[in-house]
Amino acid sequence: MAETLRLPSPLQEITDPELRAGSVRLFLKRDDLISPDLPGNKWRKLKYNLEAARRDGHRTLLTFGGAYSNHIRATAAAGARFGFATIGVIRGEEHQPLNPSLRYAAELGMQLVYLDRASYRQKALPPVLELLRERFGRFYLLPEGGSNGLAARGCAELPAEITVPFDVLCVPCGTGGTLAGVAAGLGAGQRAVGFSVLRGGFLAGAVRALQDEAFGGPRGDWQVDDEFHCGGFARRTPELDAFSAGFQARHGLALDWVYVAKMLYGLYAHVGRGTFAPGTTVVAVITG
Repeated sequence: MAETLRLPSPLQEITDPELRAGSVRLFLKRDDLISPDLPGNKWRKLKYNLEAARRDGHRTLLTFGGAYSNHIRATAAAGARFGFATIGVIRGEEHQPLNPSLRYAAELGMQLVYLDRASYRQKALPPVLELLRERFGRFYLLPEGGSNGLAARGCAELPAEITVPFDVLCVPCGTGGTLAGVAAGLGAGQRAVGFSVLRGGFLAGAVRALQDEAFGGPRGDWQVDDEFHCGGFARRTPELDAFSAGFQARHGLALDWVYVAKMLYGLYAHVGRGTFAPGTTVVAVITG
């Protein structure tokens, strides 16, 4: 837990026949290398929330997530590193033994509590939050996935770290916080594409709401691509698996199939279709 955060995260250029055929240059923004415990957009989302919690005198962080949530892991790690107690409210029933994600969080001192799925759907409403405050006392609330206005502000710092001229910035999208932030940090003539890992087509509204909260209104040129969710959150297809295996074989990088693989799968599909004009430089963020 004592390692230094690797910021700015490095850029890695990727070459492939498909990219050369489309005259597209691709760089990976390796946010997964920021820290083993706080990788990628997790650190960027937590940064200003941790500052706000400290400034307001909070000693405890409370957040929500599923049983395999990377955000739960990252919140536990941040608490251990920066001196906060942590509470993870987990969707569904407790199962023993704990899976590796929850065991890791518990070993870092996070108190795990469970909400039935019906109550969990109401987690952001006052009755549920009041019950949690009655049980645990005062805490700093982090939303599921860590996306709020302060998280978007942290993500807005990413584009300025990119040291090559680029045209398009791609990110995987779950809650919309990363896209809301990076779009706000773009320069003139640049645009951001968020590849949704969810079905439903609702993420654009979430991004707009987060930009309103963080910046007081819309920022940047951005869009949500809803085509490559591969059936929905944590779902996969043989085509996605084949793409991921091929990418790893060529470049030695195992792709997180819940988020990152879907983004790169969609990006390569667009290159093959000629969506990107010849000469386009794309940066894809490896969020973890």
